[in-house]
Amino acid sequence: MVNESRLQPYRQLLLDSGSPSADEVTTSAKRFPDGAHYRVEIPSTEGVEGLAAVFQAADDYGVPLHRVSQGSGSMLLVDDEIREMAAMCHSRNVELSLFVGPRAGWDISGQRTFGGNRLEGADQLVYSMDDLARAAELGVRGALVSDEGVLVAAALMRVQGLLPNDFVLKGSVQLMASNPLSVRMLEEAGLDTINMAPGMSLARLSAVRGAVDLPIDFYVEAPDNLGGFVRHYEIHSIIEALAPVYVKFGLRNHPDVYPSGGHLQPLTSALSRERVRRARIGLDLLDRLGNDFTMTQTDAPAEVTRLGVPQPRESAFQNEAFLQNG
Repeated sequence: MVNESRLQPYRQLLLDSGSPSADEVTTSAKRFPDGAHYRVEIPSTEGVEGLAAVFQAADDYGVPLHRVSQGSGSMLLVDDEIREMAAMCHSRNVELSLFVGPRAGWDISGQRTFGGNRLEGADQLVYSMDDLARAAELGVRGALVSDEGVLVAAALMRVQGLLPNDFVLKGSVQLMASNPLSVRMLEEAGLDTINMAPGMSLARLSAVRGAVDLPIDFYVEAPDNLGGFVRHYEIHSIIEALAPVYVKFGLRNHPDVYPSGGHLQPLTSALSRERVRRARIGLDLLDRLGNDFTMTQTDAPAEVTRLGVPQPRESAFQNEAFLQNG
């Protein structure tokens, strides 16, 4: 039997800091700004063709979409591709989140951190800041960050007017922040939404939810390099415990396509379509088990939902500091 009296001072210290002190599944009373419990995200939407495949599949399967995200990064998209993706998402009121580049794993570094997504040195920070500014100039209003330094730099850019103040900073699963205090630290640094490790137990995830208010993004199906978990039967419990939550449909058992490009376009489009099909399966299962939750309406205005919906290039962010530096 665990000697709880020994642990009690440390549990009390966590409680005093406003953090849960134990792993326990609880019901979240937190919500999105519009009062919703959950939204739907399709990740790994690599380029214009992949995005078109996602939207066509969403129409075919009747899947509501709130966010699409991309892993190869805005650095590996030409300007017109970014403009087109922004326009496509704007027309459907869907948030677009592009990864930031460069990354250590795609550079000259011999270091192979998980996914190769950490940044090394000052120059890579500067390059990433420029990549963020370019995406914003082309109308994008959200980015995936996988490094704490990039998060701090991006948050400072928002304060200084080098990024729009409504630019959404989304924490990549590669950050691997997995406890209440580490996630709170990122929230306090300016993070707006975070991917949690898909192999965490619901009790541990609940402990994180109790410490932070930002939305949690959670893979209910994870790609193989993140564990390959298929947690569709837990969707109801995940929404109940983690609201506000982006229910995120990845795909297991597929080849690594990062960094993507035209040479992989047929494959990435097929993978994108299958992710939407998986979303239909998961949402149908949620309905069968009792969907007593509120979902953000897909036509709700951005000022209500605070979604990072892109702005068309002709109405892109205008700011003197941004124009001088971007």
